[in-house]
Amino acid sequence: MRESMEFDVVIVGAGPAGLSTACRLMQQAQKAEREISICVVEKGSEVGAHIFSGAVLEPRALIELFPDWQERGAPLNTPVTSDEIYLFQDAERAKKIPNSLVPKSMHNEGNYVISLGNLCRWLGEQAEAMGVEIFPGFSAAEILYTDEGAVKGIATGDMGVGADGNQKGSFMSGMELHAKYTVFSEGCHGHLGKQLIDKFNLDADADVQHYGIGIKELWDIDPDKHKPGLVVHGAGWPLEKGTNGGSFLYHGDNNQVVVGLVIDLSYSNPYLGPFDEFQRMKHHPVFKQTLEGGKRVAYGARAITKGGLNALPKMCFPGGLLVGCDAGTLNFAKIKGTHTAMKSGMVAAETIFDALSADDQGGRELSAFTEALQNSWVYEELHRTRNFGPAMHKFGTFWGGAFNYLDQNWFKGKLPFTLRDNKPDYAQLKEASECKPINYAKPDGKISFDKLSSVFLSNTNHEEDQPCHLQLKSKVVPVESNWAIYNGPEARFCPAGVYEFVEDAATEQMQLQINAQNCLHCKTCDIKDPSQNITWMTPEGTGGPNYPNM
Repeated sequence: MRESMEFDVVIVGAGPAGLSTACRLMQQAQKAEREISICVVEKGSEVGAHIFSGAVLEPRALIELFPDWQERGAPLNTPVTSDEIYLFQDAERAKKIPNSLVPKSMHNEGNYVISLGNLCRWLGEQAEAMGVEIFPGFSAAEILYTDEGAVKGIATGDMGVGADGNQKGSFMSGMELHAKYTVFSEGCHGHLGKQLIDKFNLDADADVQHYGIGIKELWDIDPDKHKPGLVVHGAGWPLEKGTNGGSFLYHGDNNQVVVGLVIDLSYSNPYLGPFDEFQRMKHHPVFKQTLEGGKRVAYGARAITKGGLNALPKMCFPGGLLVGCDAGTLNFAKIKGTHTAMKSGMVAAETIFDALSADDQGGRELSAFTEALQNSWVYEELHRTRNFGPAMHKFGTFWGGAFNYLDQNWFKGKLPFTLRDNKPDYAQLKEASECKPINYAKPDGKISFDKLSSVFLSNTNHEEDQPCHLQLKSKVVPVESNWAIYNGPEARFCPAGVYEFVEDAATEQMQLQINAQNCLHCKTCDIKDPSQNITWMTPEGTGGPNYPNM
C-alpha cells in the first residue's frame, strides 16, 4: 500500500510551463490572501537537469509573469545584437540571405540568448520562495484516476527494483500525490501526456503531431572570436533533398557559443543519422571558423513538438490540463517554444485558481481553459504561423521558405486557407532498398566527435540494475522488420548510442542490444521507430542527463 499526500494542485515537470503555472498560482493566492498547496514533481536530479533548448528567448511571457525580472536577477544576460541567416549550398559554400527576405517570425530583435536550464533554476527559486513544494529526483510514473474516470493525481515510480523485477534491499515504494487538479508539463512527447491524449481522445479534431530532433553542443571559444548576442541560423546542407531542418549558432555570455542542428523527424532515408549530420555540419566554414581552437564542454539532444496549431490537441480533461510542449504549443516558425509554454501555464494557473476560488473540489473538466487560451496571444501567434511547418514539408526548404516569406511578411499569416500535413513522421521512412546509404566521415576529435564521448559530456547516469525503461512491444520486430526492411534505423536515429544491432555468436543472427544507461530522454525512439514498437517509460528517479547550463 503506497502512502499518499494531498495537494490542491500537482504539477508534473519543472520546465518553463510547469514552473510558470506554479508561480502564477501562488501570485494569485497571495493577492487574494488565500492558502493554496502546490507540488511540482521533477524527474531530473535537480530543477534544470533535464532542460534542453537552443535557446533564444522571447521575453514576453516572462515580463507578464515577473515585470521586475531584472531586479530579481533572472539570467537574461545577453540581448540579441544581430541576426544572420544562411542557405548552405554544400560543404564549403553558403549564401547569406538579406534580412529583408527573411520571414518576420525569424527576426530576433528584443530577444535574449540564454540557458533555459538556468532560467528554470531561477523560476524554481521564485516558486519555492512563494511556498511551492518542488520534489526533484522523483519521476511521475503513473496517472491516478477516480472511480468516475477523472484524473486525481499521479504516483511516483518505485525505487530499488532490480532488472529482474524483484525488490532489492534499497527498495522504496512510490508515493501517491493526490490533487484537485493535475497539470502535465512534461515537455515534448511526455509519456503521461501521450496516455492522456489517447485515453480522452484529445486529438480527435487535431492534425497528426509532428516532431524534430534538436542536437546541441556548448563550446568555450577564443575570446577574439566571441560576438555576444550574434544569432546565426542556416538551412540546406548537410541535409539531403527532401529532409527539412536547420542549423544554429548562438553567441552567449562568458565567451561561450551554442551550436546545434534541428532535423525534422519526417525524413525518409533510413540511413540518415541526425547525430552524424550534426557532426559534419560543424565542419562548414561558417561554423568551423568560430569553433576552431575552442573546447566542447557540453552535449545534449531532445525531440521537439513542432506541429503547431493544426496539431494542437484539446488540452483539458476531467481533473487536469496539458500545457506547454506536452501539448505542442511551440511556434516552429520562430523556432521558439519557451514563451508560449510559459503563457499556456499562466493561463492554466488562472483557470485553476478561478475554480478553486469557487470552492471547486476538483475532478471537473475545466473547459474555461480552452476559451481562455483561444483569447490569449498564444493562440493568435500560433494561428498566424499555422502554415509554416506544412509548407516546409510539402514544398521543401527553398519553395517552402519562399511561401513562408510571403505568408508571414506580406499576408501577416492571414491567408484564407490552412495547409494540412497528416502523415505521421514514422510512416515517412522508406525501405532501405529504395535509398542510398550515407557515408559519414570519421570524427576528427577537434570539431567532430563520436557518440560515446558526447554522452559523457551530458553527465548521463542511470542505476544499471533496474528494469529497462525502453520497452519493446515485440522482441522480434526489431530484427524481422526494422533490420530486414529498414537496415536498423534505431542505431542511427538515436543520438546517444542506446540501440545497437549486434550478431549473436551462437545463432549468427542479428539482435537488438539496448544500452539504456546511455539514454538522454530525448524520446526520438518513441517517435521515429517505423514499427512503433518502442515505448519510452520513466526510469528510476534522478536517472538521465545532468545538464549544467544547456
